[in-house]
Amino acid sequence: MALPSPVPITLFGATSPSGQALIELARGRPLVVAGRRPPLPPAWGGDPQPFLPCDLEQAGETGEAPLGMLISFAPIWTFAPWLARWAARDPAGVTALRGVIACSSSSVITKRFAANGFDRDLVQRLRQAEEQLTLTCAAQALPLRILAPTLIYGQSGRLGDRNLSRLRQLLRRLPILPLPGQGGLRQPIHCRQLAAVTLHLADQLAQEGFDPSQPVHLPLGGDDTLTYATMLRRLQEATDPGDRARRCRLLALPPRLFLSLASPLLLLSPKRFEAVQRMGADLARFTPAHRILGVPPEPFPVLPLAP
Repeated sequence: MALPSPVPITLFGATSPSGQALIELARGRPLVVAGRRPPLPPAWGGDPQPFLPCDLEQAGETGEAPLGMLISFAPIWTFAPWLARWAARDPAGVTALRGVIACSSSSVITKRFAANGFDRDLVQRLRQAEEQLTLTCAAQALPLRILAPTLIYGQSGRLGDRNLSRLRQLLRRLPILPLPGQGGLRQPIHCRQLAAVTLHLADQLAQEGFDPSQPVHLPLGGDDTLTYATMLRRLQEATDPGDRARRCRLLALPPRLFLSLASPLLLLSPKRFEAVQRMGADLARFTPAHRILGVPPEPFPVLPLAP
């Protein structure tokens, strides 16, 4: 029995590591990159993907209508209003789609009680965008999954993350890095894992349609749940033998002492103080990628890492 043909993909956010990883995983199947600028040739060689000019900040005008499955790694607070504008202008074009998968962030969960204005604004933008996207797709009976990944890391092609790569740079600069005890739990997800889950769910939505038993919003993490200190230690072990990051000593302090030492940040930068404070919080227990993909779990860190 022949398998159904893969659903065509219109990809937003191709200039993110996860977008690049999805392009590589989807090699050989119909995929169009939507964005303001034409895509560069892929890192593995060959011609660039077909291009659909589209500016999410504008009124939703495109040269041609997007086709198949919409996948977005672009900021959800720009993608959701764009889709709403397009649905209002061309409802028939939207209903012809097979579904929508949009990447949000676990920050909508982990930062919902933040005290600083920057994080409060981020949570509000994420929540409003998720609600708008849900209403738009429900009005058009369009299958939707919103992914809320935590701590995306890794490199795909020429692009790398700005999360764990910054921590590695910090390890290279400091001789000692204080930590609150063993630190809180983390569940980092590699950009390739996120892309693989997204592609899997896209095919699932295309073949099975909307399943009301499955939640629209999916908090997503990697396959390993580990303490902050263990995560940093594994990062050190994954670097080259001569890398300066290996020489940084991780110093576990009693949580109260750690926070008292970090307290000056509360006056200088409340946002940074809360980021330091969250080092001791458990930000894990999300759905692991391997459970969705039906493959063996991949231990942290998954390679390649960003420099």
